[in-house]
Amino acid sequence: MNTTWYPLSFLDSNSPLMEQLIFFHDHTMMILTLITILIFYNMMLIFFNKFLNRYLLQNHVLELVWTVSPTLTLVFIAFPSLKLLYLIDEMKTPLITLKTIGHQWYWSYQYTDFKDISFDSYLMNNNKLRLLDVDNRIILPFKTQIRNLVTAADVIHSWTIPSLGIKTDATPGRMNQLNIYMNQSGLYFGQCSEICGANHSFMPIMLESISLKMFINWVKNY
Repeated sequence: MNTTWYPLSFLDSNSPLMEQLIFFHDHTMMILTLITILIFYNMMLIFFNKFLNRYLLQNHVLELVWTVSPTLTLVFIAFPSLKLLYLIDEMKTPLITLKTIGHQWYWSYQYTDFKDISFDSYLMNNNKLRLLDVDNRIILPFKTQIRNLVTAADVIHSWTIPSLGIKTDATPGRMNQLNIYMNQSGLYFGQCSEICGANHSFMPIMLESISLKMFINWVKNY
């Protein structure tokens, strides 16, 4: 029996947003690693020496250092985080608008720029793509600004595609907005990320990214 082991890490980035999320993760993990090493080193010094400092509790310089140092550390984490949050919310002029509606337990899609294009997307039994394949894929062009309007018809769902770095709640009576931009063609998979009932695990998302020319042909032939 052949067993393939995959490292526990992010999926390959397929959008500028996901690239920035991975950069921020690496930046934060570097800071946390340095803090962990420093604390471990200090703990080892305390365990393996017998020195005493009778002025430790009244050392104002030391108190200043252990107050200012965490503050500066949080600043180095907070500013890139805030920049990334605003980048996620930024919406440029979209070429295509997609409307996504969550149901128990399937997704509905409407291409609002094209009146006749709307369909439901249900789970398909596929041994190679277990719990990921659907009967109707989302077809969108890559290297194109796309707006996705997400809502729900019954309970709260969550529309997520990890390799694109996008996730938003589908809330009844509320329209949330996502910006989708894909670097290349391919198949991108996601699943509902909000527990929405008995068949929560059986409403996958499959997005097929194609060239703009092929997308225009698909619209004409739909």
